[in-house]
Amino acid sequence: MVITLGTKINDLLRDYPYLLDYLISLSPEFKRLKNPVLRKTMGRVATLQRAATMGGLDPDEFLSGIQAEIDRHGRAAAAETTPAGTGPRQEALKQIIRDLHAGEDMEVLKARFREIVRDVDAGEIAAMEQQLIAEGLPVDEVKRLCDVHVEIFKEALEGQDRPEPPPGHPVHTFMKENRASEKIISDLAILIGRLGRPPRPESWAEHRDELTALVDELFRVDLHYARKENQLFPMLEAHHFTGPSQVMWSIHDDIRGALKEARRHLAGGDADKAVDNLETATRAIRDMIYKEEHILYPTSLDMLSQDEWLKVKAGEPDIGYAWVQPDEGWPERIVAAGEEVPSAPEVGAGPEIEGTLRLDTGRLSAAQVNLMLKHLPVDLTFVDAQDRVAYYSEGPERIFPRSPAIIGREVRNCHPPKSVHLVNQILDAFKSGRRDTAAFWIQLGGRFIYIRYFAVRDEAGEYQGVLEVSQDLTELRKLEGQQRLLDWKDE
Repeated sequence: MVITLGTKINDLLRDYPYLLDYLISLSPEFKRLKNPVLRKTMGRVATLQRAATMGGLDPDEFLSGIQAEIDRHGRAAAAETTPAGTGPRQEALKQIIRDLHAGEDMEVLKARFREIVRDVDAGEIAAMEQQLIAEGLPVDEVKRLCDVHVEIFKEALEGQDRPEPPPGHPVHTFMKENRASEKIISDLAILIGRLGRPPRPESWAEHRDELTALVDELFRVDLHYARKENQLFPMLEAHHFTGPSQVMWSIHDDIRGALKEARRHLAGGDADKAVDNLETATRAIRDMIYKEEHILYPTSLDMLSQDEWLKVKAGEPDIGYAWVQPDEGWPERIVAAGEEVPSAPEVGAGPEIEGTLRLDTGRLSAAQVNLMLKHLPVDLTFVDAQDRVAYYSEGPERIFPRSPAIIGREVRNCHPPKSVHLVNQILDAFKSGRRDTAAFWIQLGGRFIYIRYFAVRDEAGEYQGVLEVSQDLTELRKLEGQQRLLDWKDE
């Protein structure tokens, strides 16, 4: 690129990322550029001319110094801009991990790391894991040695600042939750210490209720992980960045499992097993916090655009927050003067696709909608606001017979005279707003049938019709315990 005083800071650092450290060395004012969010907002409008003024530098000397730094790096600059997951640097990283998985001594590998890649950053570690998975290393194997990976690269990661996103940004909220979980984990550690190892019966009796309450509180970490899995990870996957998120999701499930086991043993009075599971869970949560704040969040801040972060933020309230609420601020208060604040994208709208129906949480073709309704394990019938049958689903095993002749028929005429008073009662209650649901269950030919009616209202609360849902619950009523694994039998 041709660099002039009119070049934007963001464009400069995109093509020459190593210049960030050089700029910071010139003036303390440039330390703010270490914040990826500010770099992508303010940096898109701030020119080198403006940056020189902010830093108290002579513009011409500032420009000449930048060009000299680029010339000095020469071929190193090209290596820095090699796509993630390729090039000699990434190969060196991957070989260290391959050797680790093959059983090489960790201290030997740490020494090799110090010699080969001293200044590795979070994005390179994440890209390395992604590339290893793409090359065939199983996710479970990456997960198994994930802590060891971090241990090898820990010295380099410790030398880097944690992200400092502005208040209100999704990463700020994630980190705020991390501080809250650390406080709960600390309180748990103190309480476990009072129990003794093995737990003394008298201490267990005294502190069991308090311990149970803290475990219930810590279990809200599930919301923190659910937002990562359902809001942040999809954005990373859109950039073909799936490996590290798959590994993290698997660890989330391990943490959930350990906390559930702790709850079960607390309820059952098994102090030893309850404490063992709690220590496993809290250790894994602390390790996850480290990986989030040293690898996941820095990588995500560099990878995702402001529009993508707005999508992340827009869907978060639907999932909920653990212990805290987002602060006010982002994006309104951090956008540089003169830059328009983009409106939050419609959640779930997805890209425009010709011939599809735009739904609240996605897009489907009419054919897809029809197939989906036909495959639901229930019978559906919709009666419109004028009390006429507008639709019924045609599944493989209907409970009540229907035919196309019913479409457009007044719903009262679809029932025997002895039942019309019930139809009128339901319609009157739904239209007046007194009720929203009605339910019946009957025995029919040895089957247990559950029939429900739902008032359908629009966003303004206006009545639009009735949805009838009929379901055969005969087999469902026989279920007991749980089935967590697929039990398909080979024929």
